[in-house]
Amino acid sequence: MYDLRFSKSSVIYLLLVFTPIAVFLEFLQVGYVILFVVAAIALIPLAKLIGDATEHLATHYGSTLGSLINVTFGNAAEIIIAIVAINAGLLELVKASITGSILGNIMLIFGLSMIAGGFRHKEQLFNKENAGLQVSLIFLALIGLAIPTILSSTMIEGTDVENQSKIQILSDSVAILLLFVYVVGIIFTFFTHKHLFVVPHSDSSDEHNERDHKYWSKKKSFLMLGVSMVGVIVVSEILVGSVEETGREFGFGEMFVGAIIVGIVGNAAEHSSAIVLARKGKMDLSIGIAAGSGTQIALFVVPILVLVGIVLGQPFTLEFTLYELVTLFLAAIIMNLIAFDGKSNWFEGIMLTSVYIIIAIGFFFIG
Repeated sequence: MYDLRFSKSSVIYLLLVFTPIAVFLEFLQVGYVILFVVAAIALIPLAKLIGDATEHLATHYGSTLGSLINVTFGNAAEIIIAIVAINAGLLELVKASITGSILGNIMLIFGLSMIAGGFRHKEQLFNKENAGLQVSLIFLALIGLAIPTILSSTMIEGTDVENQSKIQILSDSVAILLLFVYVVGIIFTFFTHKHLFVVPHSDSSDEHNERDHKYWSKKKSFLMLGVSMVGVIVVSEILVGSVEETGREFGFGEMFVGAIIVGIVGNAAEHSSAIVLARKGKMDLSIGIAAGSGTQIALFVVPILVLVGIVLGQPFTLEFTLYELVTLFLAAIIMNLIAFDGKSNWFEGIMLTSVYIIIAIGFFFIG
């Protein structure tokens, strides 16, 4: 379902300086806008560090277990940001960020990857089975997200408390089922049918570069993973604490901030890897990052957040707005239409990216 990869992150790591700056500015109680911008920038290298630490750690445990490690921690930054926001009671912001993350992965990043690869390669081929599985899983998850919303809009009997209780029970049930499908999907991908998702071997120069790559030790990998996750927790607190005031200052609604700004920031480092890989002609790996991450958010992150809401005493239901659901379904449909033939070119990337921009403009006006 997801592909193990390595990144050259030295440039992005320079942005780690923004982490202590964000903490220092928070201590000085500077303006919310400055805090938000600095915290958003600081999250990019921290998310990248989490990804790189898990990838280096995975090399010590073999391809299968390594891939599972990568899958488990692949969206750690997004989960931490969402948990902090749920604890602060910003439930609509979290739902919008979920929508934005899925849209950003399967449309913006998939589109930009096609553009980047298409400018260097007239046509790129990729594994149709892998892309098809990702689209099917996304559709399954979207149906799960749609049912509580449909139920909520059709309820005409009972008090608000009773109706909300029914929606919560339904959301909890859907979350458990989606998590079950996610686990079974891992078994299908990594064990029973892993031959369907084999990525073609790299060329000799790439293999030579990978052999020369110096992997981190287990100790260093665990240390970097722990430090980066603590950093994400601290910076997320700063980001969430300043998000509402920043939105009001610029006239951005909560939906736009969550879906577009937070949705992109949480995945920015991962997005850059997908685009770089596509440019190198490794479209299978690029899709594994873009579409795979979107699937993981829908099937793993969302259920985890529902369960976390119960623990934190902040009931988190799967009741989304009609605009969010429609845009998600439309995104999945156009991705399926473009990816079904196993080929990509730069014009298809333009189409995907254009649709994302249209949806983003809609989020701006919806509030």
